[in-house]
Amino acid sequence: MLTTQQIDFFNTHGYLVVENVLDQATVLDPVRAEYGALLNRLYAGWFAQGRVTTPPETLDFWGKLLEAYRAKCDWFQPMDISLPGDKIHADTPFHFGPAVFDMLTAPRLLDAVECLIGPELTSNPIQHVRIKPPAQDLAQDEVRAHITATDWHQDRAVALEEADSTDMVTVWLAVTDATVENGCLQVQPKTRDQDILPHCAKTQTGIADGFVDASTALPLPVKSGGAVLFHPLTPHGSLANQTDGFRWSFDIRFNVTGQPTGRGHFPDFIARSRAKPDTELRDWREWKTMWEEARARLAERPHIDIHRWTSDAPFCA
Repeated sequence: MLTTQQIDFFNTHGYLVVENVLDQATVLDPVRAEYGALLNRLYAGWFAQGRVTTPPETLDFWGKLLEAYRAKCDWFQPMDISLPGDKIHADTPFHFGPAVFDMLTAPRLLDAVECLIGPELTSNPIQHVRIKPPAQDLAQDEVRAHITATDWHQDRAVALEEADSTDMVTVWLAVTDATVENGCLQVQPKTRDQDILPHCAKTQTGIADGFVDASTALPLPVKSGGAVLFHPLTPHGSLANQTDGFRWSFDIRFNVTGQPTGRGHFPDFIARSRAKPDTELRDWREWKTMWEEARARLAERPHIDIHRWTSDAPFCA
């Protein structure tokens, strides 16, 4: 799917914008419908409890999101495609459905990743939905990277050290158009000798001050259905959403099968194997069950910290 020029650009600069990776009718529309049904259930429950007061039949998808956020009803975790990084409980909500599974295993998406790291692809469990409300509506204390602007970071540095040598690609998928105005990604191209930069446990885990020149950042707008691909050492973040609408994306990763994922306690699956196609996971219900079993297992164990950096790390004082 990728041209030689695109592959060379990625290998040199550590990022690549690719349009038309996901088909609207067969991939993204089902995702929108799946999330619409999920939000309808969530909102109806909050309305019945009196936590939101605007009748659901008067609001569209975006109106329900905004009304719920203003009322401090947390829709992020119930909509996320991962367990959280903090304490996990037996009833911690998440979302794993057929439309999202079909998106993660879409052939054109896997074709692009295969061009970069080869044909044996594991769907990495470091994955999130990102639905960013307008900045003007954010709570003053909002720090979650999935809701507000994302601090500068490298994806290798926000995985566990077990994956420091893993061949991995991050894929940022645009459900809505991502523009400079609504908070698209921004990047500092990877250098030839790029290494992991010091990170600090600030409001988010981000690169220590002084290691990224934000004035040279390159914004990466991309249309709905497009993707931004990142090498795990490439510094990147996102801008604030300065519009009056939402910006919706998914942040997923793939690694070479057999290599550590950086979240060994979360489930992964083989998304593509040219050598052993019978090992590919093709049933979304098995994927969902894997996460349900992980939740039950982890809820009974001490918390596993997913952050390797602390506030007293070098360069963070």
